[in-house]
Amino acid sequence: MQLMMKKYRTLLALAIAAIIFSSCDDEDASIQTEIKVPVSVASLKSQSISKFIETTGTVYSSMEGLAKSELSANYLLQTNPRTGKLFALGDFVKKGQLLVKLEDREFENNLQIDAKRLNLEVSQNNLNKQQSLYDKGGVTQTELKNASIEYVNAKYSYENAEIQKEKMSVRAPFDGVIVELPYYTNGVKIDLGQDLFKIMKYDRLLLDIKLPEKHLSEVEKDQLVHITNYNLVSDTLTGRISQISPIIDPETRTFQSVLEIDNDDLKLRPGMFIKANILAEQKDSTIVIPKETIISRQTGKVVFTVENGIASEKLITTGLENQDVIEVIAGLNVNDRLVIAGYETLRDKSKVSVIQ
Repeated sequence: MQLMMKKYRTLLALAIAAIIFSSCDDEDASIQTEIKVPVSVASLKSQSISKFIETTGTVYSSMEGLAKSELSANYLLQTNPRTGKLFALGDFVKKGQLLVKLEDREFENNLQIDAKRLNLEVSQNNLNKQQSLYDKGGVTQTELKNASIEYVNAKYSYENAEIQKEKMSVRAPFDGVIVELPYYTNGVKIDLGQDLFKIMKYDRLLLDIKLPEKHLSEVEKDQLVHITNYNLVSDTLTGRISQISPIIDPETRTFQSVLEIDNDDLKLRPGMFIKANILAEQKDSTIVIPKETIISRQTGKVVFTVENGIASEKLITTGLENQDVIEVIAGLNVNDRLVIAGYETLRDKSKVSVIQ
C-alpha cells in the first residue's frame, strides 16, 4: 500500500512539472506574438484654456413700466404712425409717444386752464408793474410782495391744471416694447386705476444669481459672462457682473450678484431661462488635454503617449480645468503624441498601432 502511494506521488509530481513547463512555453509564445493595441493619438500644441463658474436663472428687463388710468374717462387707443393701425402688442414705441387718450369734457372744463392762463398773464404784468414802481419809490415793499404772492399762486394754479390735463394723455415713459395691452372698446368709459399698457426695455437684461461662497474671491465687478439659451444654440451673448453683495447668506452659504446682459439684437426675451458662464480665470499658451484621457492611479494622474510604436505611461500634474479639458503643468511637452482613444487597456511599454 505504501509502495503504491509512493508511486502515485511520483506520477503526480511529474504531471505538475509537465503542466508548469507547458505553461511557460505558452507564455513565451504569447510574448513573441503580442498583438498591437490600436490607438488614436493627437500631437500636443500650446493653446488657451478658460475656467468658468456656471449658473442658471431667469432674465428680466432692465426697465419696465405699467401705465394706469389716473381718472375715470372715455378710453381712446391711438394709432401707431409706423403701422397705420392701432397700437398693438409687440409695437416699439418712443419715449413721450402718445398711446392712449382719455376724454372727459366735464373734467377738462373744471380745470379752467384758459382762465388760469389769463390770470397768470395778468398777475405777471401786475408784478412787473409793481416792481417798476417799487424801483421808483411809487409803492411799498409790502405791495410788491403781495403782487409776487399773487403771481406765484397764479403760476402754481396754472401748472397744476396742466398736470391734471396731462393725465388725459397717457404716453410711453421710455423707449421700449408694448408687452401688455388690455383690451377696451374705443370710446367706452373706464374706471380710475385701470391697467392701460405695460412697456419693457430689454436691449439690456438682468439676472439675479446666488453663488457659493467659495467663488467670492473669483468674482468681481465688470467680469465677463457668456450667456446661452436652448433657443439660441449657435449664439453666445456677452454680459458682465454689475453688482456683488459683500455678505454671505448664513443659511445658504451663498452671496448674491447681478448679471447685466447685452441684448442689442433682442434675441433674448424677459422671462427666458438661461445659462451663464462667468469667466473666472484664463490662461494662454499652455498644454491642454481632454479630461477623459486621464487615468487615476494610486500614484496620481497618468496619461499615455506614443513614440516609435510604444506606449509610455506619464505621470502628470494638472492645473486649470473646465467641463471638457484640463491644463497640464508638468509631465507632458509640446509635440508629445497623446493617446486620445484606446488608452483604456494600455499598460506601460505596450506595443500600439496608431490609427486616425
